[in-house]
This record gives sequence, C-alpha cells and structure tokens, in this order.
Amino acid sequence: MVRVGFIAFICAACIATGTVADRSGKTKQFQTLDRLNGRSPSVSLSREHVYIPGVPGEVPRDVEYRGPYLDLAKRAANRHRIPEALFLRLINQESRWNPKALSPKGAIGLAQLMPDTARLLNVNPRIPSQNLEGGALYLAMQYKRFRSWRLALAAYNAGPEAVVKYGGVPPYKETQNYVKVISKR
Repeated sequence: MVRVGFIAFICAACIATGTVADRSGKTKQFQTLDRLNGRSPSVSLSREHVYIPGVPGEVPRDVEYRGPYLDLAKRAANRHRIPEALFLRLINQESRWNPKALSPKGAIGLAQLMPDTARLLNVNPRIPSQNLEGGALYLAMQYKRFRSWRLALAAYNAGPEAVVKYGGVPPYKETQNYVKVISKR
C-alpha cells in the first residue's frame, strides 16, 4: 500500500508552488487522488493535516503524531518528569517531528537544540534519541530553576537570561505564542 505521507508531500509541493486549483480549492492532483481512493488497493487516503512551511492556513498544534520518535519522546519526558503532552507539543512546535530540522539560528533536530546547549548536555543533536533526551533534560533544568512550566518553556525558547531579565515570560511575540501554544491543556 502506498504511504499517504508521500502522496501528501507531492500534493503539498503542488500547492506550495501554486498549482492551479478549482473553485473548491482542490488541485487536479487532489481530484485524481480522490477518484482513486477506495478504487485501488494501492491507494488509501485519510484526512490528515499536513504542515507546509510558508503556505497559509490553520496548522493544528496537537498533531496526532504516530511516527518512530513518539515512544522515544515519551520516555525522555517521563525520565525527566515532564508532562508527556507538554513535551510532545514542544517537539511538534519546534520541529514538526523532523529529525533533520535546522533553524536559521542553527538549532538542530527534533528538540531544536542549539549546538552549545547540546555540548553542555553532552548529547549529539543529530541523533534523534540523544536530541530528545537533551531537549527533555534542558526543559527539566529550566523547570527546576523557574518552578513553572510556563517560565521553563519561555526559557527553552528565548533563553533563561531573557526570563530573568523580564521577571517572567519575555515580551517577545514569538515566545509568548510559543508558551501559549505548548502550555495549553
């Protein structure tokens, strides 16, 4: 059976590049896939949200990730006494579960560890299990320091110095949104 992820990737690429769509917003590729759905044993589609950087639209924050890093993330969260859901949302927000994610500022991997932070934690940020372990450990360190998950998240995103400087969540729009999205119940 064809993995929907690959099909979704191809369709997403078409959308991102401005492929012509009909009035309902569907591209010809989506129309073809819709026609094949259920007719062929090799095509099975399900309604899943696809995150496409740079394409406008609502991106669900609580993605039901079922990939190979889920158990590693849960174990890392539990090992460091971090609420599982909080850590899973953090990983989703940081990298959308992409182990090869690289930010413009140089953060690496699933938990988007900065190279200096990874060195401090003695983890290789390019190895997913170590990246998740490092992310969980760093978040736990921030929680131990600030005694608040909101402040720990702010420190994870903007740095602990910014949390100290402002005496709370820094007034940066990105950090305030980050804390709001990840700490929701």
